[in-house]
Formats: sequence, structure tokens, C-alpha cells
Amino acid sequence: MHSTGSHLKNWWKSGDPWVWMTAAAVAASMIMVVGLLILIAIRGLGHYWPASIHEMAYQESDGKQVRVIGEVVEIESVLASTVRETGYPVDTSIETVERYLLKTGNRDVDGFDFRWLVSSGVSRDETPADLLAMERHEWGNYYGYLRSVKIDGKAVEAEGEALWTVMQERIEHATALHEQIRGIEKHDSGAINYALERLRLKQRGLELEGKLTDEALAEMSAERAKLDQRYEVLNEQLGKLYGQVERDSLVLEERGGQQIEMKVSTVVRAYRPNAMSLLQKIGFYFTKLWEFVSDEPREANTEGGIFPAIFGTVMMVILMSVVVTPFGVIAAVYLREYAKQGPMTRTIRIAVNNLAGVPSIVYGVFGLGFFVYFLGGNIDDLFFPEAQPAPTFGTPGIFWAALTLAILTLPVVIVATEEGLSRIPRSIREGSLALGATKAETLWRTVLPMASPAMMTGLILAVARAAGEVAPLMLVGVVKLAPTLPLDGNFPFLHLERKFMHLGFHIYDVGFQSPNVEAARPLVYATSLLLVVVIIALNLAAIAIRNHLREKYRALEN
Repeated sequence: MHSTGSHLKNWWKSGDPWVWMTAAAVAASMIMVVGLLILIAIRGLGHYWPASIHEMAYQESDGKQVRVIGEVVEIESVLASTVRETGYPVDTSIETVERYLLKTGNRDVDGFDFRWLVSSGVSRDETPADLLAMERHEWGNYYGYLRSVKIDGKAVEAEGEALWTVMQERIEHATALHEQIRGIEKHDSGAINYALERLRLKQRGLELEGKLTDEALAEMSAERAKLDQRYEVLNEQLGKLYGQVERDSLVLEERGGQQIEMKVSTVVRAYRPNAMSLLQKIGFYFTKLWEFVSDEPREANTEGGIFPAIFGTVMMVILMSVVVTPFGVIAAVYLREYAKQGPMTRTIRIAVNNLAGVPSIVYGVFGLGFFVYFLGGNIDDLFFPEAQPAPTFGTPGIFWAALTLAILTLPVVIVATEEGLSRIPRSIREGSLALGATKAETLWRTVLPMASPAMMTGLILAVARAAGEVAPLMLVGVVKLAPTLPLDGNFPFLHLERKFMHLGFHIYDVGFQSPNVEAARPLVYATSLLLVVVIIALNLAAIAIRNHLREKYRALEN
């Protein structure tokens, strides 16, 4: 007994229990993180699988029989007493009942997208092959039956598969016309509007400088006339395209048996999941996934893609990295290599470490006050007086957001770089100086390259934090829906003053500001997963650079 107690005491003293407890804590953390990612992936990516469409005969609480059409989104078991309290009759001998959350669509017809059905009230449940689902530019999904296709007001004489083929052809034709309209409105007309605005600002600038001569005015008028002429040509093209795209329509039967006529131009795509093979469903699934990452949002961000948010997030992080890296490295080099070590230096280090713990919203308030109102306002006064009173840089934008996050992550880069510099052996510095190199040459050619992996580690941590921040961005540049990207074909191509979309804010907006919570919920999961993937991709890129630098300078360390 004494031997066992002594052995246990020695085991505790050896430190092995703490090693095992630490390993268990790390393992538990990893399991929780992986579990969370799997949950997000299942909830988010599962949304794009073409689920079967059910047609059910259902008894309402007043005993009336109705036909219900939709996708089963969720099945849950609830207490029968809870259902009785809602007024739905359930046998008193039953303790629990199942109920279905059905996505019924047809919001423009019924006024709602989802409804709950009690399983005991369902007397018939079928999945007819000819039931179709239709994604629309507005009003969400439509579920029903295709009855007829009209071209120029005349019904096409076709039935069954032939009618379905005609409808798909008309949708493809309308989609192609939409692409042409979008290209003209967004790119061609947008470029003309941008050029007209620049002409206006140029004229205003010359007026303010007192250099607006008759020759300059005539030159600008001629240029404006050319742009107006091009605009008229584009307007004429748009008129023809809109006339063509509004020509076709569909006759559909909804769940109540009522037939409605719908313009083909309002349809994004139509499909029949009940008639799809497994291979067709897989193809449809990846098409939807690609649309999610490459297309623009629709329906107040609850439908379509999130490409502008991906672009804005990545671009803001790159701008932030370009700013924070040199500033952080210079500050760390000064503190470690040049500053006199004493109370003042220690105080600065403590201040830098404490800055890392300041709430991010505080940085947002600082960025709004200093960068946007003070710095941006003065830049507008000095360089863009012709645009006044409309602000150019005196309003939130992607550049101010990147600067705000650069300040937020600056302590991380400083601390990591200082740690890297402190690990460079003193003998290397002394050897370099002994060979005749100056301190600056030693620093530039020997110390900094050897410390570069530590700098990259700091940058990795900075990128991880910056990409996930949302609170400060809400004050300094992020918006729900940005009409144009910060990078386009108009000079100077990179528009740092523009507002932008961000994945983190997109999650907040869709999850907490959307009027249609049930429709938005899968998008919250999908966007969250994508944000994690973007952060991992950015980190992997930085880790690859760090490993390359580490291998490059490993020989120097030895």
C-alpha cells in the first residue's frame, strides 16, 4: 500500500499527469472544432441538394381537406399537448406526434414560404414526377405543374416531355438575353456613366481653378456628346432586348388548382427533382454550388451567390497585409535592435501587448473618427474639391477598413517579429560585424531574413483575425449590398474609396436582418463554411511562404 502511494506521488511529481491532461484538452478542442465544421458543412452544403417535392392531402384544424405541395425541410417530434394548444385536434391517447416543416414556396400566391404540418393530418403523400420547382429572380421558389408555354401570346402545341423541352429552351433563351442586358447595364452603360461623372468633375475642377476656357468647355462638350450618342445606342439595344425577354410566358397550376401565367423572364431555372436520376442530381448540386461562389446575390442576399462578399473579404485582407507587415516589422526592429532597453521600452511593449486585447469595436470607432472623418475629410479638401460636398475619401470605404484592421492586428505582428529577432544568436550578429559589415547591413542581409518565418507567423495570425472581424467594419466601409466591386475596368481600376461586401457581415445580415428567417438559415451555414475556407486558404498561403523562407535560411542558422 505504501509502495503504491509512493509510486502515485512520484507519478504526480514527474509531471506526466499534466502532459496527459493537456493532451486531452487539445483533443477535446479539436473534436469540438471538427464537429462544429461538420455541422456547418452538413447544414450549409445540404441546402443545394435537389430534394423531392411532395404533394400531400392534409386536414386543416377546422377539418377542411387541402392539397399541399413543397419540400420537407425538417421533421421533428413534439408533445401532442403542444400541438393541441395550437388548436389542431390530436387524439388524447397520443403523447407525441411528428410534424413536418414544409417549404411551400409560392410566396406571391400564399403570402408565406414555409408551413408546419402535423403528420396525423396527412392522409396522402406522393412525389409525382411532373411536379416542378422553379427558382425566380423575385419571390423565391415556385412549386406546381407546367400546363402550357406561350410564345408571343400563342400557346405552343406540345405536351409532356416535348412541352418541358420547349420550356427549358425558352428559359435558356431568356437567360442569355438577361446576360446581354446585364452586360450592357453594368459594364457598357456603367463605363459611360463613369466617364460622364469624370467629365463633370473635370469641368468643376477647372471652374474652381479659374481655368475653364471656351476651348476646354467645347472639348468637354464634344466628348460628352459622343458619350450621350453611345448611351442612346445602348438604350435602343436595351429596349429591343427587354422587348424580346418579355415575350414568352408559362401557364402553371399551383396547389389550389388555380392556373397562373408567369413571364419566363422572371425564372432563373426550372427542374423536376422527382424525375431526376442520381447522376442528374449530382450535376445539379455542383451547378448550384458553383453559382453560390461565383454569382451575385438576389432577393436581399437570401438567394443567388456571394461572389462580391468573397472578393471584398480577400481584397481587404490583402490590403491590410500590405500595410501591417512593413509597419509591424519596422516597429519590432526598432524596439529590439535600436531602442535603448529600459523602463520606456518596457512600457511600450506592455502597451503594445495590451492593445491586442482592446475590443475591436473600439478600433472601428477610432477608424471612423480618425481615418474617415479627419484624414478622409482633409484628403477630400486637398485633392477632390471639385467633388464637394459629396465625399470621396471622407466616407467609409475599403481602404479605411484595411487601415483600421491593420492597426487592430499591428500588435500581433510586432510581438511575433520581436520573438523572431530575439531568437537570432548573438554570435551571428557579432560574426557579421567582425567581417566588416555595418549594423544596418547585418540587419538587412542576415538578421531579418532569418527572422522572416517569425514575421510570417505574425502575419498568419493577423490574417486569421482580420478576416473574421465584423464589428469595426460596420463603421468603416462594409455594406449589405455593394453595387460595384472595388476593382473594375474603369481608370484607376482599383477604387479604394468604394464600399464593399464582407463574408462576416453577410452572415450577420442574412442571419439577423432577413425578414425570411427559414429561407436564410441554410445560407448562413453555407457562408460560415465559406468564410472558414477562405481564412484557411489565406493561412495556408502564408504558411507555404513561411515554410519556404524557413528552408531557405535553415543553412544560415546552422
